Amino acid sequence: MLSTYQYPKYDYVQPPEQKSGETRRHPVVVVGAGPVGLAAAIDLAQSGVPVLLLDDDDTVSLGSRGVCYAKRTLEVLDRLGVGNACIDKGVSWNVGRTFFEGQEVYHFDLLPQPDHKRPGMINLQQYYLEEFEVRRARELPNLELRFRHKVVDVAPDGQGATLQVETPDGVYTLETDWLVVADGARSPIRRMMKLDIDGKVFKDRFLIADVVMKADFPHERWFWFDPPFHRGQSVLLHRQADQVYRIDFQLGWQADPEEEKKPENVIPRIQAMLGDDRPFELEWVSVYTFQCRRMHKLRHGRVLFVGDAAHQVSPFGARGANSGIQDADNLAWKLSLVIGGQAPEALLDSYCEERGFAADENLMNSTRSTDFITPKSKTSLMFRNAVLTLAKDHAFARALVNSGRLSVPACLSASRLNTPDSDPFEGSMQPGAAMDDAPMQEDGQACWLLDRVGGRFMALVCVSDPTALDAATLNAFHALSAGAIPVEVVLVSPGPGRAPEGLRVFRDSAGRFAERYDSQPGTVYLLRPDQHVAARWRNFELDTVRAALARASATLHS
Repeated sequence: MLSTYQYPKYDYVQPPEQKSGETRRHPVVVVGAGPVGLAAAIDLAQSGVPVLLLDDDDTVSLGSRGVCYAKRTLEVLDRLGVGNACIDKGVSWNVGRTFFEGQEVYHFDLLPQPDHKRPGMINLQQYYLEEFEVRRARELPNLELRFRHKVVDVAPDGQGATLQVETPDGVYTLETDWLVVADGARSPIRRMMKLDIDGKVFKDRFLIADVVMKADFPHERWFWFDPPFHRGQSVLLHRQADQVYRIDFQLGWQADPEEEKKPENVIPRIQAMLGDDRPFELEWVSVYTFQCRRMHKLRHGRVLFVGDAAHQVSPFGARGANSGIQDADNLAWKLSLVIGGQAPEALLDSYCEERGFAADENLMNSTRSTDFITPKSKTSLMFRNAVLTLAKDHAFARALVNSGRLSVPACLSASRLNTPDSDPFEGSMQPGAAMDDAPMQEDGQACWLLDRVGGRFMALVCVSDPTALDAATLNAFHALSAGAIPVEVVLVSPGPGRAPEGLRVFRDSAGRFAERYDSQPGTVYLLRPDQHVAARWRNFELDTVRAALARASATLHS
């Protein structure tokens, strides 16, 4: 057990299927109550889909495990109702520093722009995130959580899957129309279905030591190459909640994991690093190996894989949990539309394509980071050290330093759901991009753009005067909101003006929306439920927006 955290104990309840002996069918079953499975279940439940979530344990994850949660993930967690709890408990940071042989050679700022609600990153032990998600899940009446329910067999068919589930009271059977698999890197369900996961295991090992201590270190990420206290290897330091510090020590492939985890071997490493008589306590110790692997297909009929069950990357870059939560964000709205009969099953193929692309991007970045951190030859080591030496004084070398390219949202610019630009635009908010945040006002109250969008299709229409819209335009807006897949139209205006009846107005009083979205009067943005841009134009035309909506929901040719 940990000295800084009291593990919750979730009650086991005998399922009604076992009491009655009947086999019940559920619209969606999610397996795995880690950060990703919980995110998927909450997102689906918030959209009105009944969800059953199964987990074989009765508490949250042991040890801190995932630590860094990126700005985009925090924005998703905001929409799921747990963002504030994470921010309040976590350690926010934007600056990272890289050292070579004890001297700083490079630093970066993840959030150089002003006026964003969330920081570039927070550090928060994974067990806190899971606890906050469980608390939120229990608030949703159409989300049932079952702890100590272990799936021991899966039989997929064209209409869903039949599961055999083991409990303290024995085994029972349930059926589901859709199965979302979030049961982790070793995924028992993936093995049951005899599905491959391809990639590479890197021959290096790292020691994780969570240390409780009082220190005035700034809220920053520190990474050392070849430091005086751990020669020839690398070290990473992060501050977490509760005065817990995460330290990663590179060990080399020949290290014995069981020996290295013993306190008598861990403590001298930490003492050498701290360089003083600072008291500390070991909170949690583990040894891990880099892996960069993914499933070839994330969808197998009505079985969908998310998170570590679908792909695994090295921890440097914080691309594991962040990517998994964004898998859930991508999948949930699509599955909700399919279950509601508003979109064809073909929409789910775009989940595989979009998150497959994101997985490949993460694997590429993770592999490059690993190659830089752990050079495989003397020549690679000489190159790495030359880059670090030059980075202090030369910008071109800083671009080559790679202590883990940190998680950013994938820009899905090649997605089949996008409508390509037909008008010229500047900036990064192209179709497929995750939305930038911006400070706004609504009904005289300050707010954030991303807090007011998401969970549904929306069209942001930029106008100079909301009161000057003609009746035909207003009728077109209302027609969009009354469609089979409703699109809420919201006006974006730089100044005051009364909102037309039935419409909302966001005031871009600081001009950040205009700046980040290259907007001017007439500009229209069609937004997906996951806060990605689907299309943009310089003028509003009803049929054009409807065609883009059909494309974004895969209903264009269905």
